Amino acid sequence: MNRKELQQALEALTREEVNRVGCDTKKPHKVALVYPNTYFVGMSNLGLQIIYEEINEREDSVAERVFLPSKKEMEAYERTRTPLMSVESQRYLCDFEVIGMDITFEMDYFHIPWILKAGQVAVRAEHRREHDPIVIGGGPCATFNPEPLADFFDAFIIGEGEGVISEALEIIYDARRNGVARQELLQKLSKIAGIYVPSLYEPVYGEHGVFAGYRAEEGVPRRVLRRHAPLVRGGETVVATDFTEFGAMYIVEVARGCGRHCRFCMAGYCYRKPRVRPLEILKAGVDRAAELGKKVGLMGAAISDYPEIDALVRYIRSKGLRYSCASLRADSLTADVVQGLADSGQQTITIAPEAGSERLRRVINKGITNDDLRHAVTLAAGAGIPHIRLYIMVGLPTETEEDIDAIITMAEEVQAHMETVGCHGRLTLSVNPFIPKPFTPFQWMPMTDKKIVAKRLQRLKKGLRKNRRIEVLVESPKEAYIQGVLARGDRRWSKAIAYAAERNGVKSFLEACEELELSVEDELYRSRSECEPQPWDILDMGLRDDYLAEEWHCSTEEAYTAPCCDGCRRCGVCGREV
Repeated sequence: MNRKELQQALEALTREEVNRVGCDTKKPHKVALVYPNTYFVGMSNLGLQIIYEEINEREDSVAERVFLPSKKEMEAYERTRTPLMSVESQRYLCDFEVIGMDITFEMDYFHIPWILKAGQVAVRAEHRREHDPIVIGGGPCATFNPEPLADFFDAFIIGEGEGVISEALEIIYDARRNGVARQELLQKLSKIAGIYVPSLYEPVYGEHGVFAGYRAEEGVPRRVLRRHAPLVRGGETVVATDFTEFGAMYIVEVARGCGRHCRFCMAGYCYRKPRVRPLEILKAGVDRAAELGKKVGLMGAAISDYPEIDALVRYIRSKGLRYSCASLRADSLTADVVQGLADSGQQTITIAPEAGSERLRRVINKGITNDDLRHAVTLAAGAGIPHIRLYIMVGLPTETEEDIDAIITMAEEVQAHMETVGCHGRLTLSVNPFIPKPFTPFQWMPMTDKKIVAKRLQRLKKGLRKNRRIEVLVESPKEAYIQGVLARGDRRWSKAIAYAAERNGVKSFLEACEELELSVEDELYRSRSECEPQPWDILDMGLRDDYLAEEWHCSTEEAYTAPCCDGCRRCGVCGREV
C-alpha cells in the first residue's frame, strides 16, 4: 500500500457509515478521538461515540476519529513515512490541537506508544513542545488507575467524560489564544474537577523501591474527584456502521453503574451511584434505530435490573425490531425479556454466576443462587432458546479445590436441568482467571499463583470432559496475569510498556520488565496492607476512606451487602458534590 491507498481505505469507511451529527472539518478547532485498537473494535465502543457527539455539536470544534491500523496498513504507514491519519479528513494526528484517547482494556496499552509515534506526536509527555497537541486519556482504565500510562498523557479525565471534555477544551482554546505556556495550561486543567495531570504529582518510592505516595506541586488538588452526573439525555450510537464486533447493531445505553456490590467488579465501585435513563429517552433511541432498520443492542451493567425493562422490550418489539442485551442477571430475568430475545433470533442466554459454590458467591457478594440459575434455564426453555452460557472466574479469594469441584457439580446440574425442561442445546462455561482491581474490596489481595490457576483449570476441564453437552472455554492465563500487573501498577510500568511497544508489543513485555528490573511476581503476588499507599490513592471515587476495607472484611465473613437503594448513605457517594 502507498499513501494514496491508505487515504482511500479511510475514505471507504466513511462511505459505509450513517453519521447522525455530521462532521464539519472546517470548524476552527480540531480534536482527534483515538481508540487504541482497530476500527472494528473501536466502533463497538459507545463511550467514544458519546464524546464524539458532544464535541461535534459544538460550534467551534470538530472531532475526528483515529484507530489502530491493520498490520498491513501499519507496515505501509512506516514504509511510506506517512503520519497516522483520521478517518474523516485524513488529517495527520500531529496536526490536531487536542488528542483524546478512550482506554478501555489493559491489553490496548501496548498500542498507545505506537499510535503516538506513528502520528508524529512525542510518545512521552515531557518531550512535547509548546504547540504540540494536548493528549488527554479517558475511559475505564484511566478512571481506576492511570499511573502505568502516566508518561504518555498530559492529562486524564477521571470518571465520565460528558461535560468535562468541553470544560477542558474551553481552557485549552483560551490558553492557546492568549499564548499561555504549556506548563501553565496544564496547571489550569488540573483545577477542573475530574482532571488529573500526572506531571504535577511526583511519585515517591521508599525502601526497596516500594511505592510510598506522591509529592504534589503547590496549588493542585490533594486528590482528584471522579466526575459523574445524572443521565438526562440519550447515550446511543452516533455513527452507524455494520463493521463492528456487534455487527449492524444500534447501541442504546439503558443505565450506568451498578448497585449490586459484587466485590470483584471495578465498574460497580467506580461508576456509583447507579443511574437509569428515563424510558421516554430510551424509546426515542429505539425510534432512531427503527429509522435505520437496525437491531437494538441494550447496554448496561445489568439490563434485567432496569426497572421498566419489560415495557422497554415490548416497545422495541412493537417497532418490529430485534434486540440483544449486554448483560443479564439470573435473579432479575423476566419472561418478557427472554421471549423477546428468542423472537430476535438469539440462541444463547448468558448468565454470570462467577463461582460454582454458593459459599464463594457469598464471599464475592454475587447474590445468585442455584435456584436462580435453574429458573433462568426454565425461562430459556419456555422461549425456545437452546443454549446457555455461564461466566466463571477461577482464582477468587478464599477459593479451594472444593470450589472447583463445585463448578463441575453446578455445570452438571444446570445441564441436567436443561434436559429436563426441554432446553436441548449446549452449556458453555466461559472461564477467566480472577484479576484484583483498584477501588474494589479485593484491591489489596494477591492474584492466585499462575501455576495453581493452571492446575485448577485443568481439573475443571478434565471433570467435564465426558459430558459432550458441556463446553469449557478458558481465557489465556498469560494475558490475564499481564492485565493483573497493569491494573495495579505504578508509573514505573510506563517504561516497560514503551519498551515492549518498540519491539514486539505485549510479547516483549516480560523481557521489558526483566531489562528494567521490574518484578512481575512482586506486583502480582504481594499482599498489600490497608494502610499502605497505592498508586490510585491520588484519585477519589467518592467512597468513604474505610468503606472498601469494611467490604473486604465482610467478604471474609461471607456477609451480604444489600444493593443500593434511595436514601442510602452507606458508601459515601450519594449526597456528595461531584
